[in-house]
Amino acid sequence: MTTHQLTEQIKKKKSFLCIGLDVDLNKIPQHLLQEEDPIFAFNKAIIDATHHLCVAYKPNTAFYEAYGLKGWKALEKTIMYLNVKHPEIFTIADAKRGDIGNTSTMYAKAFFEDLAFDSVTVAPYMGKDSVEPFLAFENKHTILLALTSNAGAFDFQTKKVDEVELYKHVLETSKTWNNSQNLMYVVGATKAEYLAEIRKIIPESFLLVPGVGAQGGSLQEVCNYGMTNNVGLLINSSRGIIYASNGEDFAQASAAKAKELQEQMESILN
Repeated sequence: MTTHQLTEQIKKKKSFLCIGLDVDLNKIPQHLLQEEDPIFAFNKAIIDATHHLCVAYKPNTAFYEAYGLKGWKALEKTIMYLNVKHPEIFTIADAKRGDIGNTSTMYAKAFFEDLAFDSVTVAPYMGKDSVEPFLAFENKHTILLALTSNAGAFDFQTKKVDEVELYKHVLETSKTWNNSQNLMYVVGATKAEYLAEIRKIIPESFLLVPGVGAQGGSLQEVCNYGMTNNVGLLINSSRGIIYASNGEDFAQASAAKAKELQEQMESILN
């Protein structure tokens, strides 16, 4: 999916919502545990109830890897279901990979070719030769960790190097890499006040913004500082939507929460 196609979906659905599919078997409704594949059953129900309200889904791969082969199979079934039933949806493998050379290429092949995700999150700490193998894949997107929403972000990301914060060095340097037009960036909603500075460096790039909802980030603030003429934002909510209820009405409850965010987004877009 190209960024133009993603923008068209945002306009059509009046939404720039991304739903995180972070499935914890200890939190899903108990009746689903009787299913042959509880993780996929949960995801399918959430997708069926919310696909018209969002433009992207973001499975965090740790929640699947933790369950071994069964978890990985559930991830594969989830992405296949999305690609077949809802090809207009932008898919994000939240894997936070970051290695060099052939290793990065193999990670990229795993997510872009085998699982057919549209994008994958990547850590920039090892630099150019850890990211460019992902960028080499045509019509795929690499979402670089820029300024994250966790408390530990201040340990490194905002430290100054030659009087400039490290995250700004990451942003500036990333623009020089091959196929940098395929880059998107992660910026946490709890760091909304930094978005004005970030937009000076990457004025048009799409930003994946976690932290709205359960982590306390403000949708309005993120939009005030970060929205572009082409929107340029994917606002992620995970727990706040998918765990809205642990009863048999869980899918309807998740749709109601997603609808709340979509309506706020529609108001902002208008």
